[in-house]
Amino acid sequence: MTDLPLWFDPALLFIGGQWSPSATDETLPVIDPSTGVEIARIARGGKADIAAAVIAAETALAGAWGAMPAFERGRILSRLGMLVLDHVDALAEMEARDVGKPLRQARNDVIALARYCEFYGGAADKLHGQTIPFQAGFTVYTMREPHGVTGHIIPWNYPMQILGRSIGAALATGNACVLKPAEEACLTALAFADLARQAGFPPGALNVVPGLGLEAGAALTANPGIRHLSFTGSVATGRHVQIAAAENIVPVTLELGGKSPQLVFADADLDRALPFLVNAGIQNAGQTCSAGSRILVQRSIHDQLAVRLASAINALKVAPAMDDADVGPLVSARQKSIVESFLAKATPGQILAQAPLPAGLPRGGNYIAPTLIGHIPPDHPLAQDEIFGPVQVLIPFDDEDDAIRIANGTKYGLVASVWSADGGRQMRLAKRLHAGQVFLNNYGAAGGVELPFGGTGHSGHGREKGFEALYAFTALKTVAAWHG
Repeated sequence: MTDLPLWFDPALLFIGGQWSPSATDETLPVIDPSTGVEIARIARGGKADIAAAVIAAETALAGAWGAMPAFERGRILSRLGMLVLDHVDALAEMEARDVGKPLRQARNDVIALARYCEFYGGAADKLHGQTIPFQAGFTVYTMREPHGVTGHIIPWNYPMQILGRSIGAALATGNACVLKPAEEACLTALAFADLARQAGFPPGALNVVPGLGLEAGAALTANPGIRHLSFTGSVATGRHVQIAAAENIVPVTLELGGKSPQLVFADADLDRALPFLVNAGIQNAGQTCSAGSRILVQRSIHDQLAVRLASAINALKVAPAMDDADVGPLVSARQKSIVESFLAKATPGQILAQAPLPAGLPRGGNYIAPTLIGHIPPDHPLAQDEIFGPVQVLIPFDDEDDAIRIANGTKYGLVASVWSADGGRQMRLAKRLHAGQVFLNNYGAAGGVELPFGGTGHSGHGREKGFEALYAFTALKTVAAWHG
């Protein structure tokens, strides 16, 4: 195995403030996507471990964590954010080697995790109720209360960022959390748990149980002690999570897939747009739910933009994560196979650009050449299905109505962008696009911890990030007092 900057044993679970082996006494391998080499082992948690974590969370709510005032919860969260920044180098290396993303992207994720802790730490004591004018003799007010024990299942593409936006909001509002990270990406989640312990969270406020989705994940969604579920991942798994939540009659936040369009009009500033157009599709090797994987361009500038995009794609550098190039490997051999099956649907004449894979890449790595595809209709599988790899499609449109027809013509609705100098067009299209976030002459707004995030259609429902997430992790109670 290869040395990692770990200060904890990744083969243990974190339950009730303690490190312990799984009840299954089994472990799973951690494979470096850059090399295909095993670099660590993680615990294979199961139903008994999830049950123990839920009990630990319930105990925390009945004790010190449940009694803690909101401002103190905020202080601990803010302290946790500082500890994350203190470990930025170690966390970035863990993430890069665990999931294969270039080191600078992993470092940005560490900084984002710290920012979530800071944001929700500051918001913890600012979630206020309201007074409601009512009949004479009554005083009526509302208050927001935590659900109780919340379950969180996060994916492997942005473990730290998604952990931060989900766990941060849940802890700020006084819930106790049970986290099941993706089996492909557990290291930084376990590191975060230990930093939470150091920051002063009472035992049981945060519990982390790695394991397989069909074992630990299924046990978490089915456990009757869970009072709210938060899931980020595939549409297929999200459907199962929602069914499980329905069985126990609990609310669920789902952030699922996307096939996000970038609309480029003839009056757009192409010099400004070009780096955004490319980066939105290849960041994290395209393994991003909100990836701008469909570039819709007005027909009059189609050929001009195609040439510029092809040049930019061909110039991208692919390398192992620790080499910190433009694009690293995909997370697993399975994901590489999925992307290859999509690329097989394109004919040679439809491939407009494909960055070369350099000689000397580790043979066991999961590398895919960033690819631009054109000359396909909007209903082609490459233009409809989430590929989750560094693959973008270029599709022409004629006018605003045509652009909207194509942009809204998938089952997804997560993110969209509009590139145009016409302010009226920007406002018209922002209203007409089916998406949870619309960016005008930018893409992603630099992450935007403060900006509510979520989708429509098969992209899911509910909102994470920003102040809006605090509402999702609380239940509203109305109190009506008659006093004559």
